[in-house]
Amino acid sequence: MVTRVKVGVLALQGDVREHVRALAEAGAEGVAVRRPEELAAVHALVIPGGESTTMWKLATAFDLLEPLRLRIKEGLPAYGSCAGMIMLADRIEGGVEGQETLGGIDMVVRRNAFGRQVDSFEADLDFAGRPVRAVFIRAPWVESVGHDVEVLARAGDRIVAVRQGPLLATSFHPELTGDARVHSYFVEMVREL
Repeated sequence: MVTRVKVGVLALQGDVREHVRALAEAGAEGVAVRRPEELAAVHALVIPGGESTTMWKLATAFDLLEPLRLRIKEGLPAYGSCAGMIMLADRIEGGVEGQETLGGIDMVVRRNAFGRQVDSFEADLDFAGRPVRAVFIRAPWVESVGHDVEVLARAGDRIVAVRQGPLLATSFHPELTGDARVHSYFVEMVREL
C-alpha cells in the first residue's frame, strides 16, 4: 500500500495547476509530467481536460503516447477529466479522422456531447455517494460501458463518471470547483491498490 502518493498530471495542456492544487488538498503530491522519465517516477496519473485531439497529437510529438499506453496497461492508476475521459476510453464517437486514445476503460465516449462552449453548465451530482458540484465544458458523456465498468455518477440519464479497476474518469471538471472530493476519491483508490 502506497502511503505518500506522487501523482503526475499530464502537462501537455489543460488545467494542470488546478489539478496539482486539488491533489495537494487530497493529501497527494502532484507533479507535472511531460516526458517519459517523469511518467516513470509517479504512482498514478491525472489526465486533465483540454482538447482530446490536441492532447493525442502532443502526446505523440513528445513521445509519450506509447509510454502512457504501456503504464496504463501495466496497471498505473489514472484519472481522466473531460478530455482525459476521452483519452481513457477504448472507443470514441465524434472523433476526428484517425484520432487515437490511450484506452483502458471499456466504454464508448461521445466527444462534445453536451454541446459547444456556450452550452457549458454546472450541476449538483451524486458521485459515488458523495455530493459534488460538477462543471461541464464542451463535455463528453458515456454512451455505453462494458460489464466491468462501474457507473459512479449520472447527469440526468447520461453517464458522466465511471471506474474500471485502477482507472477513473469524469466528463466534468472537479478541479475548477475548489472541492477536492473527486481527487480524494482517486487518491484513496491509489492508496488501496
